[in-house]
Amino acid sequence: MSARWIAAPLAALACGAALAHGGMAMEDDKCVLRIGEAQAHFAGYQPDFRSSQEFCEDIPEVGRAVFVVDFIQPVLRERSVEFRILRETSGRGAKTTLADLGDAAGQASNLLAELPARSYPRGTLTLEHRFTEAGWYVGVLSARDPASGKVEHSVFPFRVGVRNYWKYLPVPMIVVAFVWLLLRLTRPRDKTAAR
Repeated sequence: MSARWIAAPLAALACGAALAHGGMAMEDDKCVLRIGEAQAHFAGYQPDFRSSQEFCEDIPEVGRAVFVVDFIQPVLRERSVEFRILRETSGRGAKTTLADLGDAAGQASNLLAELPARSYPRGTLTLEHRFTEAGWYVGVLSARDPASGKVEHSVFPFRVGVRNYWKYLPVPMIVVAFVWLLLRLTRPRDKTAAR
């Protein structure tokens, strides 16, 4: 097998690993929520299971989770902000939108936890909830502009109790395995051993 057939995927993997860490732009950060023109950083923690490890897409264990939202733009500190966690019942999972959550009565029937609307002058809000079932849930962050009365929403579906171990496999281990395979397949064979 030619070394170039292995080197190309290895190079792509190495480039992807570099971009996934220090080279990631704020726009590519999956932990950043957009609320109209403003942004906030979202993080979930499970101190009972994973110490201080941060999650922003899936929460791996069923149980207690702590959600922290930090406002990136100061304008959010001047707005009335509400944060809710709802059970996802539309069946759309990661593609759930605000419209999929239904009207106010439908949302109220699926409400699991909330921080009522108020201002957060320090720019951070924290909500703790204990999940009892694995499945899809939806976080909704809503901000009301005091001058215009306009309300903007950020909807972010997430899963609880889904263990994706590949997601936590360190990238260096994958790179080392590919390099080892590359060396093994491209190494000249000892012809004296075959005799």
